[in-house]
Amino acid sequence: MPSSFDGRRQVVVFDLDDTLYKEIDYLRSAYRAIADDLLRRGLLREDPYWRMIELYGRGENVFETLNRECGIDIPVATYLSLYRTHWPRIALTFGIPALLDELKLRGCGLGMVTDGRSVTQRNKIDALRLHPYFPASAVVISEEFGSSKPADANFVHFHRLYPDARFAYVADNPQKDFLAPNRLGWQTICLRDDGRNIHPQNFDLPAEYLPHAVAETTDQIISYLNI
Repeated sequence: MPSSFDGRRQVVVFDLDDTLYKEIDYLRSAYRAIADDLLRRGLLREDPYWRMIELYGRGENVFETLNRECGIDIPVATYLSLYRTHWPRIALTFGIPALLDELKLRGCGLGMVTDGRSVTQRNKIDALRLHPYFPASAVVISEEFGSSKPADANFVHFHRLYPDARFAYVADNPQKDFLAPNRLGWQTICLRDDGRNIHPQNFDLPAEYLPHAVAETTDQIISYLNI
């Protein structure tokens, strides 16, 4: 990797889900919003939230099971719309605000590459108050951009945005996150799952899929960047 003294600006690009915040918190927020909607509309008398959490934990189809058990007939598409468009109650993972502040203090450029629907990811970004850290032009959302990871284009965008910079990508999912930035010569850092990630981390993959480093905590990311 280039040294911190090669004269090029360091740009650190982040994934969103299970990297800057925990996606399980978004799921819980969505289930709470759906439960509140059902109660508000008088479709249920008892709060179904904890039952939904239980069904999710058992790997069952939450919405179909809820319909069957509660004797209601709400299209799954309606549930999914509420899930994807609700205003989330989520927070940045411990250590992330300090990390972003430190990177800005050290003059690093910041960016984001995330897969997902525009309204969903935009709501998350707004709820997490990430705008002061990430310029609008440096946020790549797959639905808006027209391609998803591991497409090279989602990362090449930053080569045009920050000419002659050196790049790092911080994310959580080796199955799709690091293949493209590895191909492009970026430094890649995986933030280790603390046991709460939605998707399990699988490191039993070909070398081109694997990150250059695995950070056990957010504090380690700075040391790996060598800035």
